[in-house]
Amino acid sequence: MKIDRRHLITTGIVLAALSVACLKYWDYVVNPWTRDGQITADIIKVTPRVTGPIVELPIRDNQAVRAGDLLFRIDPRTFEAERARAKAVLDETGDSVVALEKQVEAAQAAVDVSKDNIERAQSQLAAYDATIIRNMAELKRQQELLPQKATSRRAVESAQANYDVSLQQKRSAEAQLRQAKGSLAEAEASLAEAEAKLGKIGEDNSQVRVALAALRQAELNLEFTEVYAPADGYITNLTLRLGTQAVANQPALALVDISTFRVQAFFRENNIANIDPGDQAVVTLMTYPDKPLKGQVDSLGWGIARSDGTTGTDLLPNVSPTFDWIRLAQRIPIRIHLTEIPEDVKLRVGTTCSVMVKTNTAGTSDSAPAVPAPSLLQ
Repeated sequence: MKIDRRHLITTGIVLAALSVACLKYWDYVVNPWTRDGQITADIIKVTPRVTGPIVELPIRDNQAVRAGDLLFRIDPRTFEAERARAKAVLDETGDSVVALEKQVEAAQAAVDVSKDNIERAQSQLAAYDATIIRNMAELKRQQELLPQKATSRRAVESAQANYDVSLQQKRSAEAQLRQAKGSLAEAEASLAEAEAKLGKIGEDNSQVRVALAALRQAELNLEFTEVYAPADGYITNLTLRLGTQAVANQPALALVDISTFRVQAFFRENNIANIDPGDQAVVTLMTYPDKPLKGQVDSLGWGIARSDGTTGTDLLPNVSPTFDWIRLAQRIPIRIHLTEIPEDVKLRVGTTCSVMVKTNTAGTSDSAPAVPAPSLLQ
């Protein structure tokens, strides 16, 4: 049988093309790949800390912002008034504390005076005791001399009078001592009450701390009227308008954090046995089919939700009807970290891509340019 030369040439060209294609896309032949990939990133829900109408909105939808850029400002007048009131309360509290400190000083002075009075009364009492002893001795001596005619009755009566006076003076001193002790008890009670009202001295005073805390909270609330970007990113789906009432702890806008762009790829369960964290990956974006991105397996998911077995009617499990001879492989999420992102490639959350993982490449480096997935695999 005669073979047409043209057929041989055509066959050779086809085989050569297939060989070149196989060599170029060999990684896609021997390694697991999926077209079920998606660009994702952390979405920061920017949330105000205070409530009020928006009076300044310098951003627009889909705008790029840097960390620290002003996103919007809430009307600060209410919070300025709160700060002024908190300052006034702090000043008033300071005056009250000063007055209480003076009360404590006065009470302490009264205690000191009472203690001095007690000391004087005790000294007088001791002096009167000594006088009583002397007068008693003199009276006894005069009484002993009277029968001997060595003294006069007038001298005895005078000694008796001196002795009686010293006794009366002692009783008066004892009464003064009791009164001084009572005054000391009252002064100490007043001092304790004044100290209890005052508390600690200076900024450690509880009333001052409460007023300072209220002022700090008012200052914070005033600072919270200005909301800044927490990270570099893009504003997306902006619905805020001037005059919109921002509500505390309610998300106001979404910010795509550009530092967290990554790929979420779903591989069939029968293809993940040889995939390990650290393996190199090639990501082909549908947006940029000719600009493949290099990546690295960050982690593999450890579980997916199941639809069968959940509780249904009458507390019975829900079970979907399936064909016994059909068994679909489940898809397991794998997170891919993008190691190189060219400046001319703009990633967008939700866009799709194809992902190929080079197994057994963890810990190795690959300087060769990434090869995009064939059109059939995109």
